[in-house]
Amino acid sequence: MGVVELINFIIMCLFFVCYSYQFFYIPVSLLGKHRPHSAVKIHRYAVLIAARNEREVIGQLIDSVRAQDYPAELIDIFVAADNCTDDTALIARSHGAVVYERQNRELVGKGYALRFLLSEIGRRADGDYDGFFVLDADNILSPDYISEMNKTFSDGYEIVTSYRNSKNYGDNWISAGYALWFLREARYLNNARMLLGSSCAVSGTGFMFSRRIIENCGGWNFFLLTEDIEFTIANVIKGEKIGYCPTAVLYDEQPVSFRQSWRQRLRWSRGYMQVFACYGGALLRGVFKNRSLSCYDMAMNIMPAAVLSCVSVVVNVTAAFVNFGNGGELSALALSLGQTVLNLYLTLFVLGAITTATEWKQIHCSSGKKLLYAFTFPIFMFTYLPICMASLFVDVSWQPIVHQRSMSLEEICAPAGKKRPAPGRAKKTA
Repeated sequence: MGVVELINFIIMCLFFVCYSYQFFYIPVSLLGKHRPHSAVKIHRYAVLIAARNEREVIGQLIDSVRAQDYPAELIDIFVAADNCTDDTALIARSHGAVVYERQNRELVGKGYALRFLLSEIGRRADGDYDGFFVLDADNILSPDYISEMNKTFSDGYEIVTSYRNSKNYGDNWISAGYALWFLREARYLNNARMLLGSSCAVSGTGFMFSRRIIENCGGWNFFLLTEDIEFTIANVIKGEKIGYCPTAVLYDEQPVSFRQSWRQRLRWSRGYMQVFACYGGALLRGVFKNRSLSCYDMAMNIMPAAVLSCVSVVVNVTAAFVNFGNGGELSALALSLGQTVLNLYLTLFVLGAITTATEWKQIHCSSGKKLLYAFTFPIFMFTYLPICMASLFVDVSWQPIVHQRSMSLEEICAPAGKKRPAPGRAKKTA
């Protein structure tokens, strides 16, 4: 078992070498201060929403966009009703959006819906926008979201991402696991990157880009299973610096069933592999040739953790079978594996606990749940191990995530104890 213990030790050391810089991000985020904004310029924006059977939630998103404190005449809302079999298009139109309906069962996914939507906007006589926001149908925006994003855009950042909070943190350990990860990503990854002058990363929803960016990309040409990561990596490689606006707050809905979570994260895991296969070489050239911290950071975020975790699982399981087949005892192996798991649990717990403490007021659920879900956060992250393993062998395709939590901003931010819409029981939006 000495060999297995040595391999586990080496893997832990590699984890430390790859990700120790993210621990440096913590004091940077806690102690650093953002520079004052430069003179604010007023821009004209298009809001892009790709929606597939989102009748339960899309109305409230559009209402939250229309309720922005930014000049209403400078915001147009466009919805791609993508392969819908319900009345998403009708509801979106009734709330004031311009809707384009798309039916294509072969080219499926958010990336194709965004390309379709941008193409339709480009045909309009009034389609000359300075920037484009990408939102998901389940999102809700704080009233000053676009105004705050516009400040960072005016500073010269032509891709800007925002602070991603969640509607349903307190539903269960699964929704809390997602939500706590996104809060950590906003506060302790993107915030630190912004303070250090490195590039931030787009994460799913709640970001914007300029007309120049999309023209340089030749339109939206990002169709891998994680189109947001692909968009990020492609632009970082080009030398674009993605900005972060900590004061622009977006809320989205997290899965509550493990089955739905498995399906979504299986797609993410395969998507990371696709992105690394397509862009990994260029990222590594950026690291070694250009000494780019941004390239190194992005490379670490899409590959090493999954690879090292899978290697660790394979080594330990193989050793267990070999040892058991030779009539040996498993106690030494179990002790080594237990120590590895404990170390990882404690590391993840510390990361989750720090995020919970500093973002306490931004987490909208009871104090008891906040504390409990800091302890379950490492367990949620551990479930990535079988997901990463499965993504190597299972055929993965894009599938929509069902959203049912129709909540207003007031309901999301209501004090703990007040009645909220129950999980899976949506209110009618039309």
